[in-house]
Amino acid sequence: MGRWICCLCSRVADPLMLLLVLALSCSPFTAATTSPSVPHVKPSYSFGRTFLGLDKCNACIGTSICKKFFKEEIRFDTWLSSHLKLPPSYLLSYSGNYTDDAKSWRLVDITRLTSKYQHDRADKRICTSLLKTKTCSLERALRRTQRFQKWLRAKRLTPDLVQGLSSPMLRCPSQRLLDRIVRRYAEVPDAGSIYMDHLTDRDKLRLLYTLAVNSHPILLQIFPDVEGWPFPRYLGSCGRLVVSASTQPLRDFYSAAPEVAADLALQLLTVLRSMGNNDLNYFFYFTHVDAGTFGVFSNGHLFIRDASTLGIIDKEEGSQLIDGQQEHKDIFSCLTVDCQSAFVSCDSIREKHSLVMVCQELLPKLLKGKFLQPVQEKIDSFLQHCASGLTDDQGVNEAIAKLAEILKPLRSCDSRFAYRYPDCKYSDKY
Repeated sequence: MGRWICCLCSRVADPLMLLLVLALSCSPFTAATTSPSVPHVKPSYSFGRTFLGLDKCNACIGTSICKKFFKEEIRFDTWLSSHLKLPPSYLLSYSGNYTDDAKSWRLVDITRLTSKYQHDRADKRICTSLLKTKTCSLERALRRTQRFQKWLRAKRLTPDLVQGLSSPMLRCPSQRLLDRIVRRYAEVPDAGSIYMDHLTDRDKLRLLYTLAVNSHPILLQIFPDVEGWPFPRYLGSCGRLVVSASTQPLRDFYSAAPEVAADLALQLLTVLRSMGNNDLNYFFYFTHVDAGTFGVFSNGHLFIRDASTLGIIDKEEGSQLIDGQQEHKDIFSCLTVDCQSAFVSCDSIREKHSLVMVCQELLPKLLKGKFLQPVQEKIDSFLQHCASGLTDDQGVNEAIAKLAEILKPLRSCDSRFAYRYPDCKYSDKY
């Protein structure tokens, strides 16, 4: 507007009048007072589809929480500062912040199904083995497979559709377990039926891909924390990233105070017992445990942080794969493991399988040198007995019972253990 007036003023004949108009209309101070104020532009968090894994969909987990990322309602830890940069893409997990109202924030874990290196390697394997090219459309390649064509025709998820997948959860599948997966699949809006009519072709590919790569997000969906299962809450996924409630890994508590170590050890034993005996008659077992398998919430409550190595046996129906079916393998069997890897037989899993592993790998590191003698000596002895109980279920049971009996009075009752405080002041249960 100022430029137009200045041009118009150049045609004024009277030199005196011209100077006056120019002074009033072309002055930067006058323009500043008359122009409307420019609104403050909010800094933009620049997401890449590649970072999220959206460029790989529908060979991905889902898109249920993408809006939260793009609306800046999920931020990585560094994003609460003014330096808005994405963290390195090669990390397996990230600490983040989540909000529903833009005022209060809570910690979340943002994790990948597997490392970026393994993802890239699997993507290359899909293209080279199915289309004989180095790069390709993953969706187009996977759609051509015999397995996915069977999924497209199927009305119900049956054991033959998941045979040969490397996930421990699906090594001994029952129809009851597979129905639960379809009915509670959280990446579709209208779940609830055991039949797959409500799943689009895209949904089926995402579900199959997730089950093939890492069943952790599926376990969080079908056994939710609100029903008492010891898993963090599943909040959603975007591309190849999963968002769940935040927990601190058990490794961070190896140097904790004796009363904290005793409390976590007891919780660990309680979780394992509940996974072996529960109202739904599912038997959960670990194929591997390490310092990141379990995590602790801010209230002191211990949960299973990483369910990727968790297998399930249905004690009501048993496994419904016939002999030899579990050996059938295809590209979906080889996305994260060597295709030559042998599967563990369902019949070889013993009742105390997970307890023995925990006694070997985790409890000694958590309880080592924490207590005075003769208490420490007794604890070490029971742990040794449990760890060597590969062929003696009864001996493991007795060792664990005695260990729990020793640990219980070593706990304290204060606000550090908010999950049971102040109830522990009034009830022997805690």
